[in-house]
Amino acid sequence: MSSEEGLFDNILLAVAEKHRGGVPEFLGTLASFLRRKTDFFTGAKQAEWQKLLLDVFQKESQLAMDAHREKVKSREAAQQRKEEKERAEREERLARQREIDDNKICDITDEEAATIIKEEEDKKREQLLAGAGGEPAAANREDLSQPIEKVEDETEKSELGKLQPNAGNGCTLEKYTWTQTLQELEIKIPFNVTFALRSRDLVVSIGKKTLKVGIKGQEPIIDGELSAEVKQEESVWVLQDSKTILITLEKINKMSWWSRLVTTDPEISTRKINPEPSKLSDLDGETRSMVEKMMYDQRQKEMGLPTSEDRKKQDILEK
Repeated sequence: MSSEEGLFDNILLAVAEKHRGGVPEFLGTLASFLRRKTDFFTGAKQAEWQKLLLDVFQKESQLAMDAHREKVKSREAAQQRKEEKERAEREERLARQREIDDNKICDITDEEAATIIKEEEDKKREQLLAGAGGEPAAANREDLSQPIEKVEDETEKSELGKLQPNAGNGCTLEKYTWTQTLQELEIKIPFNVTFALRSRDLVVSIGKKTLKVGIKGQEPIIDGELSAEVKQEESVWVLQDSKTILITLEKINKMSWWSRLVTTDPEISTRKINPEPSKLSDLDGETRSMVEKMMYDQRQKEMGLPTSEDRKKQDILEK
C-alpha cells in the first residue's frame, strides 16, 4: 500500500466511528455528501455514474481478494511444510523402534538419547503443570472495572449497572484485562505460577467468533463466544515474561466498540468510551467544519436533541 493510499485513513476513521449503523450508514453519508455538494448524480447519465462506482468497488474488491489469497496460500504452504517434517520424523522414529524391537539390544544415537530425555522432562513438566492449578493472577481489587452507580444525564439511565470502561476502553476483570481500539482488541492474562511457562504448556484457540485460553490439562480461563467476529489470520498471541499471555484480535467491523469480550462477560458502557483522538487539524477549513458538524449532529441524535439542521428549521419558523 502506498503512503498516499492511506493518507486519509485517520480522517475517515474519525468520521466512520460516529456511524453506529456501520458500513451502510457510512456509505449513505458519503452518497449524501456527493448529492448535496457536487453534481455527481446530475452531471452525468445514471449509467455513467453507476459504472464509475462499480469500477471503483470492483477494483478494491479484487485487490482485497488477491491479498487474502496470498495470505491463505502462504499459510497453507507453511502448514504443509510442518506436516511433512512431522511425518518424516514420525516415520524415522517408527523405523528405529522396529529396529530396536527386532534386535532387542542396540546402540542409540545422540538424537535418540535426547528424545528419551525430552520425553522424561515432558512427563515431569506435566506433573508440574497439574500442580500449578492453571489459575491466573488475580487483579488488584482497586483496578477492577466498577459498576456505574450514578449518571448526570437522564438519557444515560440505561447505563446504570454497566461497568465503567478502563483506560483502554475495555474492561479489567479478576482473571484478565482487555482493551480495544476501533481496529483491534488486546487481552492480557497473567498466570500465578512459580515457574516459567512455555508456549507448548498453553492452549490458545482463536476462532472467527470464539476464543479459548488456558493451561493444558486445566480448566480454561476463557472459553466462549466473542461479542463479534474477528479476522483469524490477522489475530495473534505471544507469551510475555514466561507468565503472561498477550492476545491481539483484529476486528472485522472496524466501526463499532465491543461492550464485552465474550458473551458471558459483564457489559461495559460504550457511551463512556473515550474515542481515539481524530486528527482534525490536518484538514482544510471547509472539510474540518463539515466533519465537526457531522460529529456534533451525531452526538445530538444520540441524546435526542435537535441537530444543526433542525435548529435552522426552528429559526426559520420563528421568523
